[in-house]
Amino acid sequence: MLRRRCFYSNNSCVRSRSRGRSRWLSKSDGLTSIKLLIAIMIKEFDHLYKTVIIGNSGVGKSAILVRFVENQFSEHYLATIGVDFRFKTIQVDGKNVKFQIWDTAGQERFRTITSAYYRGSQGILLVFDLTDMLSFENICKFWMNEVETYAEKDAIFFLIGNKSDVSDQRQVPQDKINQFCSEKKLTYMECSAKEGENIKEIFLQLARKLEEKLNLKNVKVTEKRGANLTQPAKEEKKKCC
Repeated sequence: MLRRRCFYSNNSCVRSRSRGRSRWLSKSDGLTSIKLLIAIMIKEFDHLYKTVIIGNSGVGKSAILVRFVENQFSEHYLATIGVDFRFKTIQVDGKNVKFQIWDTAGQERFRTITSAYYRGSQGILLVFDLTDMLSFENICKFWMNEVETYAEKDAIFFLIGNKSDVSDQRQVPQDKINQFCSEKKLTYMECSAKEGENIKEIFLQLARKLEEKLNLKNVKVTEKRGANLTQPAKEEKKKCC
């Protein structure tokens, strides 16, 4: 059997398999295949959103992340050192939304490191423990100031009360939560990383808020372009010779 030879230089001839048989692709066919592969990779998601989870050590930030990404829970989590991040893609109203989620250390010695990761983030989850009043007070006194200083000005903030499954041990009054959310214009949700309650709903709601913000931004850009097109062109001043 004769084998078709490749006359292209610089490895520009590509070999492919189809239905168990090999065939040689021309240079143009090879480039088309590569472009198609890149297009498929790009369409893996419609939008990518960087989200940062912050709060005191031990409030369940890592537990929320692992429950959302892997749908698993462990009673024994090691404290996060510095930062950790994971990816998760979900379907939101017919679109593939990909989250890049950063889990930050809550210990004081890592705070100067983790503050750098706020930059470029579109979503911020401020997490406290419903059974620990100090964790909520630190959200009000420290963490909120931290993100207002370092995060993007148009980032969307969610306040998350974790460990809703142990309601009999609750220490944070609802009226204090409502007052803080009203002052800072935060969306508030409660969850249980242990039981998996409300975890996916948090990210669904965040994704919808981010999509709304993106759509509003696109509308404003379109309106601005339309206004520029309708304005008469300015006459150039003739320079004196």
